[in-house]
This record gives sequence, C-alpha cells and structure tokens, in this order.
Amino acid sequence: MDESRLSALRAELNKIHKWPSKYMFKFIVPSFEERVTAVKLIFGESAHFEMKWSANGKYTSITVHAMMMNVDEIFEKYEEAAKIEGIISL
Repeated sequence: MDESRLSALRAELNKIHKWPSKYMFKFIVPSFEERVTAVKLIFGESAHFEMKWSANGKYTSITVHAMMMNVDEIFEKYEEAAKIEGIISL
C-alpha cells in the first residue's frame, strides 16, 4: 500500500478509535497447524481468537480481538502476518 493510502487509513482509524483500543483483525489461512499457530504467536496470549473452518476444511478463518496501543501497532501486526505463507488479510 502506498504512503498516501496509509496516511488516509491512519487518519481514519485515529478518528474512530481512542488509543489504546480493542481492534479486530480477520485472516484466512490454509488449515495447517503451523500457520494457525504463527498467527496466534503474532498477537500473544492476551488476544482473543475465534476460528471457523471452511466446509471442506482446507481453510481456517481467524478473527483476533486484541488491544492495540496505536495505529502503527495495527500496521505492524498486518506486516508480520503478511509473512505467513498463504495468508489472506481482510
């Protein structure tokens, strides 16, 4: 994402959140235990995770509710998640 779009997103998130704030992340990963675990490791034990499996079990939808201190922390979490093979960030 280019810097102008990041700046606009940063401004929008700052407008609707007062930091620190709970933030919801959504991801879809191939249903391999190591990939699901990798997502969990990004957020740690204090986050709340909800998981749903696709009808055929090939994919896992992961919703994460985590306390974020600021917008930049959100961006950092998405950058870390992007390193997981096959992940889709929503």
